[in-house]
Amino acid sequence: MRHLIIRLFVLLAVMITAGCSFHLRGTTQVPTELKTLIVNSGDPYGPLARTVRQQLRLNNVSIVEDTKQNRTNIPTLRLGSEVQGRDTASVFISGTTAEYSLMMSISAQVLLPSKGLYPIRTTVYRSFFDNPNAALAKDAEQDMIVQEMRQRAAEQLVRKLLTVHAAQMNHKETLPASAAATSSSTTPLQ
Repeated sequence: MRHLIIRLFVLLAVMITAGCSFHLRGTTQVPTELKTLIVNSGDPYGPLARTVRQQLRLNNVSIVEDTKQNRTNIPTLRLGSEVQGRDTASVFISGTTAEYSLMMSISAQVLLPSKGLYPIRTTVYRSFFDNPNAALAKDAEQDMIVQEMRQRAAEQLVRKLLTVHAAQMNHKETLPASAAATSSSTTPLQ
């Protein structure tokens, strides 16, 4: 009897989470018109482009090659610049920096053929303790933090594809389709 009650409780919990659109953390319901994308980048093999492609694949987005025929039918995600900065967050009594506040900002654009160009931007912040006694470990730790920030920024970019879909559904284009068509013939953002 006890096993039957436990099984019913588990079955009820599964049905409730399935019915309320529960999804695992890190996955986004990308709109159907953005399930196939062209990804353009100034550095296609750089860490930002690789991380964004990985996040798109994790969210079941097909990435296709940039050909003239694909460009007229398939939306394009143009990755812009990755800007990193750091500010002093705290100092030791001696006046040297004890902690930094790291910032990473990524800009991108989504070009929907004959519908418009939608800019998206995301910014990620992290703190980093500057230990002057462990210089090599400090550099390795900072590299790991920057990679993690890039990962979070890529996740946020994929989530912002939903805002592009919502803006497109509300016909709120940030650039008219004619301006988007002329800018699609230019080179990708650096």
